[in-house]
Amino acid sequence: MSLKYAVGDLTIHRVIEQETSFVPALEMLPGLTPDVLAENRAWMRQARALDEQDVLMLCFQSYVVKTPHHTILIDSCIGNDKPRPNRPKWNMKTDDTYLRALNAAGFGVGDIDFVMCTHLHVDHVGWNTRLENGRWVPTFPKARYVFAKQEYDHWFAENAKTEIPPFADSVLPVVEAKRHELVGNDHQIGDHVRILPTPGHTPGHVAFTMGRGKDDAVFSGDLMHSPLQTLYPELSIKFDVDPAAAAKTRRGFLERYCDTDTLCCTAHFPSPSVGKIKRKGNAFVCESV
Repeated sequence: MSLKYAVGDLTIHRVIEQETSFVPALEMLPGLTPDVLAENRAWMRQARALDEQDVLMLCFQSYVVKTPHHTILIDSCIGNDKPRPNRPKWNMKTDDTYLRALNAAGFGVGDIDFVMCTHLHVDHVGWNTRLENGRWVPTFPKARYVFAKQEYDHWFAENAKTEIPPFADSVLPVVEAKRHELVGNDHQIGDHVRILPTPGHTPGHVAFTMGRGKDDAVFSGDLMHSPLQTLYPELSIKFDVDPAAAAKTRRGFLERYCDTDTLCCTAHFPSPSVGKIKRKGNAFVCESV
């Protein structure tokens, strides 16, 4: 299983926190029929994307990218010590898996220049902060945390109505520490890092494209969760705030990168999680590299 990739002048490391069964496929993908699941069961099990009980297998991970100028962490996973009663595997976790994986990739928390979040869901912001003397403090002390303004504004407004724990414990403490930047879709970091708007899963969801002058790699976040969605781009998950927009975004994204050399780094596909988008009839596959 590869945890490290080199493309152009980028080095990309996968930092895995959990790879585990998540939600039954027919529940996670409301548009999925038992017949279509049956047609795809064999290859999905072989790809470790589906378990024996037809539950989707997902990887929860960050990517650390070294450009010639910066060290950038994309999506900070689940986190420790955080009350997540709806998800027993995430609730009040105390293991050292994530920080050990970060160290194994050759990085300490002080090495990260930027933390970039594709969106602000619970499993993408968890290690933004850690508990220190009863307070949530930024995990990566030297990093600037980059949030898409549209995404931040959405969750800020929702949190004002009813507290949203991941926003309260993993985003607001970063803002209070003045370590954050709220950015528009035209934001760039140096000559290597750009934002690609990919709405649907959440209102301000973005992907990140990296490479000098071209997209050597793209980090797709939650515009797709399972390789089944490359074959059936119209299948949106139950957590998408706008399933129709998510489906349109997904097909547009897959068309954009189809049959190019761009490395597609997915958030949740089973290991190796990274591949190149190839056309398959009227649909696509993400071929592992």
